[in-house]
Amino acid sequence: MPIGDAVNPNLACVTTFMCHPDEEEALQRGLEGANFFGYSLAHYYVFGRHQPGITDVWAEYQNQRGEQGFDPSAVHAAAANSDRLGAKVVQDGLGGLRGAVGTPDQVREFLLRYEECGVDQVIFVSQSGKNQHEHIMESLELFGREVLPEFLERDEKAQKDKAQRLAPVVEQVIARKPADDHPPLPTDDYAFPAIPRAIADRSGSDDFHKFLDQVAEDTAAGDNSVITNALR
Repeated sequence: MPIGDAVNPNLACVTTFMCHPDEEEALQRGLEGANFFGYSLAHYYVFGRHQPGITDVWAEYQNQRGEQGFDPSAVHAAAANSDRLGAKVVQDGLGGLRGAVGTPDQVREFLLRYEECGVDQVIFVSQSGKNQHEHIMESLELFGREVLPEFLERDEKAQKDKAQRLAPVVEQVIARKPADDHPPLPTDDYAFPAIPRAIADRSGSDDFHKFLDQVAEDTAAGDNSVITNALR
């Protein structure tokens, strides 16, 4: 039964990403950050013990990534014997993440398998670890030029076909929702304040309200000096 009054039947997946015309260069640029991303998630949600301000997750990753299954060297080794990308790679007892790290042709083939399985959206992660901004931008530009256009061409029709195909299912799902189980509609006078306004309301501070009024006026006039001075 849907929580709200609408059904979102879309499916999104997350994968690591780095695209370059040369496969080895893509691996060099993307694998360490990709595996740090996976290790970090596992650290916080599976096996880690974290002391805020003390635990160095990057240092732990460098020391433990092999035993925890996030070793870039396993992906490098497997790349010599595989012509298609895999989300997870296991080689000689070591595991590592690869995902969409490779050439445009490899990334295209990888994403086609997601498309064939009915995945609506793929979320790329390429900003983890010590990945360089310039490499990330080059990767995105290359992907946008050589891979993305063909998927965009198919997307509009795919979305229409899916909506038509699922319309009876969505109707049945909505019908299961009790008539009295709907989010209440706001009244005509419904409003909520911005967070600073709410703080000013709770504190009863007229001076704070006057400050916020001044900030609004100055910002509208293109003057951000009040905010800048307040942050110093």
